[in-house]
Amino acid sequence: MKSITYELSEIESAASLLISEAGEEKVWVFQGSMGAGKTTLIKALADKFGILDQVSSPTFGIVNQYENQEGNVFYHFDFYRLDDPTEALDIGIEEYFYSGNYCWIEWAEKIEAFLPENFFLIKIESISDLKRQVTFQHIHDAI
Repeated sequence: MKSITYELSEIESAASLLISEAGEEKVWVFQGSMGAGKTTLIKALADKFGILDQVSSPTFGIVNQYENQEGNVFYHFDFYRLDDPTEALDIGIEEYFYSGNYCWIEWAEKIEAFLPENFFLIKIESISDLKRQVTFQHIHDAI
């Protein structure tokens, strides 16, 4: 497990580092308390990947789809409001997760049993209003 601390003014550098560290992994799980900065970090990642769409938390729709200039597709999930994990199966999460496209997942603990065996885990902790600590690692053969 690796860790970095950054000021919000340095979020673009943090996003670049995470992209580099993720390598070929396409499923990214973001963990952190409410307001820790998960969506803010995802917005910075989207900028780095050249996504032109408006990036926002898909809290009510569960999943947002974005596309970058090269035509690559990105899925952004937020399972915070999910009451029953099997509801995630109803939207076809397995098809998303194994599509080969990037999947950025917030509140994955709500669907833990359905996560792929391999993913890139990013834990965000708010140190202060302007400072975050991020720990990250590749998870293999989870659950």
